[in-house]
Amino acid sequence: MSPQKDPCQRQACAIQRCLQAHSYMERMCEAELQAMHLCCSKYTAQQSPCCSGFQNQHRAESEPQHSRSEGGTQLPRVSSSEPQ
Repeated sequence: MSPQKDPCQRQACAIQRCLQAHSYMERMCEAELQAMHLCCSKYTAQQSPCCSGFQNQHRAESEPQHSRSEGGTQLPRVSSSEPQ
């Protein structure tokens, strides 16, 4: 039996199984997501490649909306003083 290479692989696989079983409704897999968050809080992305994307996604979701400019669509500003 070979040792598991990624310490959070089990949690990552549990998330995938849960999402597939529940038609990708994340709210149905909150326990699995919490387990992954807990595991990733213990390991860096270098120690757990599974956590690299999870930590980046969690970090982006926790940022205020106005500070996120990458990948977002910005609407043009409308001037309040239009020429008449």
